[in-house]
Parts: sequence; C-alpha cells; structure tokens
Amino acid sequence: MNKKYQNIFFIFGLVVLIIMVTQLDFADAWQKIQHAGYWFFAVVVLWAFLYIFNTAAWFTIIRSQTKNQEERKSISFHWLYKVTVSGFALNYATPGGLMGGEPYRIMELTPKIGTERATSSVVLYAMTHIFSHFWFWLISIFLYILTQPVNLFMGMMLTLTFAFCVSAIWFFLTGYKKGLAIRVMNLVRHIPFIKKWAEPFVANHKEELDRIDTQIASLHNQNPRTFLTVVLLELSCRLCSALEIFFILLVLLPSVNYFDCILILAFTSLFANMLFFIPLQLGGREGGFLMSITGLGLTASAGVFVALLVRIRELIWTAIGLLLIKLEKRNK
Repeated sequence: MNKKYQNIFFIFGLVVLIIMVTQLDFADAWQKIQHAGYWFFAVVVLWAFLYIFNTAAWFTIIRSQTKNQEERKSISFHWLYKVTVSGFALNYATPGGLMGGEPYRIMELTPKIGTERATSSVVLYAMTHIFSHFWFWLISIFLYILTQPVNLFMGMMLTLTFAFCVSAIWFFLTGYKKGLAIRVMNLVRHIPFIKKWAEPFVANHKEELDRIDTQIASLHNQNPRTFLTVVLLELSCRLCSALEIFFILLVLLPSVNYFDCILILAFTSLFANMLFFIPLQLGGREGGFLMSITGLGLTASAGVFVALLVRIRELIWTAIGLLLIKLEKRNK
C-alpha cells in the first residue's frame, strides 16, 4: 500500500483511540484490572488465538480464488494475520464498523493479487463474518429456550429475533449464490447524498462489479466445502469468544456457566450491532452487558466489571493493530 494511505489509516485510528482512552476512569480501570489479576492477561492473550480463526477464514477464501503459485507464496499466513488484526482495529475505531478496516485490507492485498480479487476476497470475508453472527444469534435462541425459563414477553422477543436472523441468512445465501456487489451498489444509488457518487461509479465499473460478483458466487456454487469451512471457522470464533466473558466472571463467580456466557455475548453483540454507527460501539456494548448479565440473574456490578474489562481489551488490541500498520510501513 502507498505510504500516504498507510499514514492516513494510522493517524485516523490513533486519533479515535486517544479519544476513546480519555473516556476511561483510569483509577477505576486500574482497580478492576488488579482485581481480575491473571484472568485479564488471559483475556488479552485469548484474542491472539481468536484472530487466528479470522485469518484462517480469510486465508481460505484467498487461496480458493488464487491458483497462481507465485501469488499464493506472496501471501503468507503471518502477513495476513497482521493485516487482519489491523483491519479489525480500524473497524473498532470507525463509525459503521466495516467502513475502516475493509478499504485498508483491500489496499494491502491489491499489490499481491490485483484489485478485483482483493476486493472480492474482502467482500466475501466481510459477508461471511456478518453471516456467522446471524447463525450465532440463531443458535443462541435455541440455547436460551433449552436453558432458561421463557415468559410471554421473552417468547415474543425470541420470535422476532428468530424471524430477523432467518431473513438475514436467506438474504446472504442469495447474495452468495448470485453475488452481492451489484445488489449493494443498486441500494446505495437510492441513498441521499451518496447516490450522486454511486450512480456514475456503477456505470463506469459495471464490468468490474460483475466479475467481483462472479468470484463471490463461485465460492458458494463451485466450492461448497470451502464455503462451509469458512463459515464454520467464523462461527467457531464467535463461540470461543464467549471464553472472554467466562474468564472475567470467574473472578467474581467461580461457579459461572459457560452457556450463560454464550447467551450474554449473543445478546450484547446483537444489541451493540444495532448501534453500529457509534465508534467502538461506545455505550451500546456496556448497556448490552449490563442488561444481559442482570437478565440472567447476576448482579449489575458484574455487568459493569465485564463491560469495562472487555472495553480495555478492545483498546489494547486496537493499539496493537495500529502499531502493526506502522511496523508494516517501516518494513517496506
């Protein structure tokens, strides 16, 4: 990637990170980190392994699209891991989530496999990452029914969530079969302020968008085993990430149930994603943790404890991701 753009991504992420850090109560944060002890260290290290799932999913997509051996050799798992971590760091710091990390990934990958395949692999990975969330929420609905009492209100909420997840899964499966680039751009063409840019863009890049859609569809239609592998990797990452909540709650509740941690993560991630426009989902994630943890019969203080430590972990990995962008620039 051009050094100018690397600097832009780095400076933007750094500014947002500094703003988010200043929102912390440092005395309270340090007290809770001390109380968590080695479990907080375990939480931070856990994400080094979780990012391996994300990298493996994206790596699988890229290899399914790249037959040239020289191009394959140019993309090492180690290098892609660094780009993955940096991409998620930019996503955390960007309103809209996918508006920061995805352009960065495309620009890093383009010199190695070209713009079209870089774009299609990033779009495919983003689709699969979101797709796995809907499966995670759908599985959590049945887990809740099996492990928790269901009253009338909760039954209605679970029904609405079920309908939402099934509709989203159907939409993504259709996108996998027929491609999604043209469909998304056609929707963007009707959004005020953006449509003036989108209409000439679609007209000038119709052939490129068609080829990207063809590459997106080929993963599902021609490589169903690869498609299933990628989805399972991302879904496994969602399920394993509940270990973060499990580790933190062990400090307060040695008898904590891992299934409860999955439900807490499912509700919190669903609630926070509804507030996708907030950088680092500030406030939305904390509120989600507080409501989900108290809803399962745990104390409000436990919800605050979990929310704060998870926020600090995100800030640490955002800083690591931004540092990797700077190190990549120096290596070049």
